[in-house]
Amino acid sequence: MTELPEGAAAFLERAGWPATAVRPLPGDASFRRYYRIWRDDASAMLMHAPPPHEDPAPFLHVGRWLLEREIRAPMIIAEDAAQGFILLEDFGDDRLRERLDADSTVERAAYGEAVDALIALQGHGAGPFPPYDFATYMREVDLLVEWFCPANGLEVDRASWTTAWAVVLEPLLERQQPGVTVLRDYHAENIMLPPAGGQGIIDFQDALVGHRAYDLVSLLQDARRDVAEELESAMLDRYIAAVQPGEDFRSDYARLGAQRNAKIIGIFARLDRRDGKPRYLSMIPRVWELLQRDLRHPALRPVADWFASNIPPDIRRQGGGALP
Repeated sequence: MTELPEGAAAFLERAGWPATAVRPLPGDASFRRYYRIWRDDASAMLMHAPPPHEDPAPFLHVGRWLLEREIRAPMIIAEDAAQGFILLEDFGDDRLRERLDADSTVERAAYGEAVDALIALQGHGAGPFPPYDFATYMREVDLLVEWFCPANGLEVDRASWTTAWAVVLEPLLERQQPGVTVLRDYHAENIMLPPAGGQGIIDFQDALVGHRAYDLVSLLQDARRDVAEELESAMLDRYIAAVQPGEDFRSDYARLGAQRNAKIIGIFARLDRRDGKPRYLSMIPRVWELLQRDLRHPALRPVADWFASNIPPDIRRQGGGALP
């Protein structure tokens, strides 16, 4: 049987889930590790989020808030936050990503269901989570100039970068009040298709209170799979028709699209340079293309001008390219 992390067997015994079989699951970009645990014919998911690299408390906090509102998150069977163990309902291996890759004919219906689930989540308002404030937005976009630019040997104007983003983001700060719960990583690889049917969500531990456009951008401008512009537009129209969020929503969608995509480019460069995970580099061209699409919106003119002045044309033409 696969060897479990130290302390896991005792935790499972205390939870009434002595493992008769174990299978490790692929990891993500964090220190978290996952294992499918069988107790005879029943299965559950063991998450190991070991301190000090990980803190399982936010996952438990957000998960309980979601479950109390009947949002389809995995049920929490047992937990030991001090050791970083959480035993969860098993949603299975079927993710929306693979379902769509296998059968594109269900794409519109599946994304429509995901948009509707997001609308339902936002109907519960702001959870008891930290604010997605200007300092957080800036800390995230700064990842591009801190990691992607140096990796490409670029010396850029940091002062004008900050000024440009302030001009772009400050108008939406008031419009995101009082805010909604923002999961921050709502996309096809984090939407599960549980055996019982429907869609379930995972990877929500970093939830904040922010703008209702953010998770919609995360879903429709996916860093990991191509979403056709026509489908993105149709799903954006679906959301707006249902929620009627106001005349500035489309411009805020573009602002947050650019903000998120700049952040992701920086994160993927950091995963390569700092963490030795080069597999994320292949996704940068897709994200760069999404960023440039957002930059075409008039609301992004200050940031678009910064990119034109600081990022050479060959890098912009090649969609970011592979890092040297």
